Amino acid sequence: MNPFSDPSWMPWAFALLLGLSLLLYAVLDGYDLGVGMLSPLESKAGRDRMVGAIGPFWDANETWLVLGVGILLVAFPRAHGEVLQNLYLPVALVLIALVFRGVSFEFRKKAPESQQPLWDKAFFAGSLVASLSQGWMVGRFVTGFAPGAGAFVFALLFACLVVASYLLMGASWLVLKTEGDLQRRALTWTRHAITAMLALAFASSVAILATDEGLRTRMLTFPGVGLVLLMPLFGAAITLLVRLVCDALPLPDDRLAWLPFASAVAIQILGFAGLVFGFYPDIIPGKLGVVEAATSNESLAIILAGTAVVFPILIAYTAFSYWVFRGKASDLSYGKEPGSPE
Repeated sequence: MNPFSDPSWMPWAFALLLGLSLLLYAVLDGYDLGVGMLSPLESKAGRDRMVGAIGPFWDANETWLVLGVGILLVAFPRAHGEVLQNLYLPVALVLIALVFRGVSFEFRKKAPESQQPLWDKAFFAGSLVASLSQGWMVGRFVTGFAPGAGAFVFALLFACLVVASYLLMGASWLVLKTEGDLQRRALTWTRHAITAMLALAFASSVAILATDEGLRTRMLTFPGVGLVLLMPLFGAAITLLVRLVCDALPLPDDRLAWLPFASAVAIQILGFAGLVFGFYPDIIPGKLGVVEAATSNESLAIILAGTAVVFPILIAYTAFSYWVFRGKASDLSYGKEPGSPE
């Protein structure tokens, strides 16, 4: 049977690719944004090692955001226009913050020594502003850009939740990629971050259920009520597991150092699944459905051909880069240090 004889599946295929791209971005760029926000807690030598833990990956991680935005633009142009219309300022802040973060990578070591603290601050500020803005955008998106104090309180709580989740990703990534005193401090940061994330997840869940009557009705009836009951249990179980593992680490031969980061990824996937369930089958909750927002099937077929080539290449490149740079991180080299001889 020719799948193109009934192209009704194509909007859903692109919705799946869009969701997967954004989830991969949240996981991959989430940890390096988290490392950026944690960087002021370390000395100059510690910051160099932290940057070395994300240096080979951070630029490629942002590719998934570009892909997600591209899919939204070409496959769901109505949704793209609605999102930009309501989130123009935070989108601009994200772009500016990511530019500052990228520039700071190059200048924090190549600039004169007197200016290097300024670029360290830019690295931190860019990571924080990007994280807060992304959280605010998702919080406003989940409520369908609804007006009112309740929706804005939820967006603020969700922005803080995203910061906590990125801090967890960053701290647990450092547990995996570093050793010695920095790894032990990263274990402490991981314990604090996952506790804060659990508390903010509970607060934001209460806020959205109190604000959105339609979502409240859906989540408090079957099968949504099952998710409402199970997600806190899963979250509490993963939190307890991570705290117990962090108390036991580091172990000989660095055993189980991967477990905090794997648990943080599992939490991201669980939270993302909850968000998708909350507004399915809409692409913009309460405003625009997936099929309604999609461009014509003829256009989707052409876009799908390109996506079928690009998506596997990105997956393969990402997997290859993580394989090449596996193991513990070393200080990131920027070439010739300022003032060094030719």
